[in-house]
Amino acid sequence: MRPAHVSPPSLTRSTLTSRETGKSMSSPQAQAPLTRRGIPLERDLRVLALGSFANRFGAGAVMTTSALYFTRQVGFSAAEVALALSAAAIVGIVVQVPAGHLGDTRGPRRVLTICMVGAALASALPVLARTPWQLALLLGLLSLFERSAGSVQQGVIAQLATGGRGVLFKAYLRAVTNTAIGLGSVFGGAALVIDESWAYISVFLLNAVFTGFAAWNSTRLPDLPAYVRIEGEPRLAVLRDWPYVVIVTITGLFSIHFFVMELGLALYISQRTAAPPVMVAVLLIINTACVAFFQVRLSRRADSVEAGARALVRGAVWIAAGFAIVSLADRGDATFAIAVLVVGSLVHVVGEMIGSGGQWGLQMGLAPHERQGQYQGFAGLGFSVIAVVGPPIVTLLCVEMGETGWLILAAMMLVIAAVSVPASRWALASRERYGVVTHSG
Repeated sequence: MRPAHVSPPSLTRSTLTSRETGKSMSSPQAQAPLTRRGIPLERDLRVLALGSFANRFGAGAVMTTSALYFTRQVGFSAAEVALALSAAAIVGIVVQVPAGHLGDTRGPRRVLTICMVGAALASALPVLARTPWQLALLLGLLSLFERSAGSVQQGVIAQLATGGRGVLFKAYLRAVTNTAIGLGSVFGGAALVIDESWAYISVFLLNAVFTGFAAWNSTRLPDLPAYVRIEGEPRLAVLRDWPYVVIVTITGLFSIHFFVMELGLALYISQRTAAPPVMVAVLLIINTACVAFFQVRLSRRADSVEAGARALVRGAVWIAAGFAIVSLADRGDATFAIAVLVVGSLVHVVGEMIGSGGQWGLQMGLAPHERQGQYQGFAGLGFSVIAVVGPPIVTLLCVEMGETGWLILAAMMLVIAAVSVPASRWALASRERYGVVTHSG
């Protein structure tokens, strides 16, 4: 369906690609392997992977330590830290689409480098905060640069990983970043053991150094051409592209399962089951290892819009089954609870990996190729909004309602995924009708 009062982007310049037919690309590029011995074969993709690894390594160290530093060393309350993090999250929501648009129109590599330099300079500043308002301000500044860089990088990925490799490369990057976060958390764990201010501050400085390396690394990327907006075309056309808005809403709602397993599961284990609290860490390690080893393999069948919707359905079935199994953990003793939690988490992570490929297939496949920064920035809003509203919903269902809540979440995942199939066909038809060139990989 054509959005009201706006022509789909680039109608006058476009020809339909095989992505719009919903079929996988069959070019030699698509058939060639993406990596050899775990390393991307193409130089530009290796540069992207290296930068992502460095960036998330530092982030993993900070994620492990920041909350305890601000509460135990600086003296903020948990509520004050949470409020500052929420304020930073709101900043991230506001800047994502404009940053992606800026990358499209000013040159993706140039804008990415500027944002990464800003993130490197702002990475260590939160340690200077001595009041909650200072913390919120400094975290907001960091979020401004980090979220902007993330939006622009998604557009860079979509432009460089062409020929049917977009979804696979995002799957590869997810495996890389999960590994980096896990390794970074080891350094964060060392700071927790030392439990001194200098050790925590060192973690923030480490993050700044690695982010600075990622900023330098981005200068090695090719200078991608900027998009020239035609006269009369809206600056942020994605906001009027209703089919894409609907798809992002669906994929955003689908993302709630991440918060179920990261937040809801931890609270559920500690408050409603006989399993020891250490199971939270064990299950996180299992999830991280599975993603690192199998994410690429389980994303191979999501390289088109229609295939992405089908992957979302398959993933939802596994996720729903995992939720249903986990819901039984409060019915028995510690041994029973541990067994059920491990099995349920393994089933869930299969759905997580399949569903992630489906989300990327939809978000990348329906976006105009020359405006990937703006569109991928908007796609990220779905996850960002759920990050704000999801935690209280997850807490209510997983902890307060127990087994019934887990089953409600399972049903929600199935319904959301089922809706994605007709919605993706409608969105795809809107591209075919006007011949919009979308991402070919």
